[in-house]
Amino acid sequence: MHTGDWPSTAEEALAVQEALRGRVELHGDLPELPPTVTGLDVAYDEADGIAAAVVTLETAGLTVVEERTHRAKAVFPYEPGLFAFRELPPLLAALGELEHRPDVLVCDGHGLAHPRRFGLACHLGVLTGLPAFGVGKTRFVGSHDVPGPERGSSVPLVDAGEEVGAVLRTQDGVKPVYVSAGHRIDLAHACRLTLALTARYRLPETTRLADRLSRVALK
Repeated sequence: MHTGDWPSTAEEALAVQEALRGRVELHGDLPELPPTVTGLDVAYDEADGIAAAVVTLETAGLTVVEERTHRAKAVFPYEPGLFAFRELPPLLAALGELEHRPDVLVCDGHGLAHPRRFGLACHLGVLTGLPAFGVGKTRFVGSHDVPGPERGSSVPLVDAGEEVGAVLRTQDGVKPVYVSAGHRIDLAHACRLTLALTARYRLPETTRLADRLSRVALK
């Protein structure tokens, strides 16, 4: 889908989500530790401008391989559950400028942990064909118990009787994150990769660097 025929109303966007969500695959052939990981994030200004950033890291040492940014104006209104339609156009543009095809996309947001089981990570994965998963800072849907206080503890995130993600503690005694599969990866693998990317901080290094880069690009 090109931005030229991008939905402009909530009704159109809901129809797109409904049409595409059947393409989500929750299993893939991604290596346990893929060679690289690519993080994505966006920043907004007060005039509805968006700066998208993508940062690819070597998985082993978390060193930057390449990074790209793209600035644009939002082409879709602010609607809960439809954020992907604001963020995808600049994110796809930034991804298109990478020299190396990403092995896996790590989104600052959600995948299946979405009211219609089609969050940003699902949408990005389906449109690009790449493995993708989401690591959210806050809960969007569902309920859960409290994970243990130690790093690596997790509990299911359940919505309408369905396990849609995991609530994962990435550092001892620190607030957990919300991990959900997006496309071509299962939840357990997404959680293991999240822990590999959070050796020092609560959030994945991919998210931290993409967030920083998007804020700089917005200035």
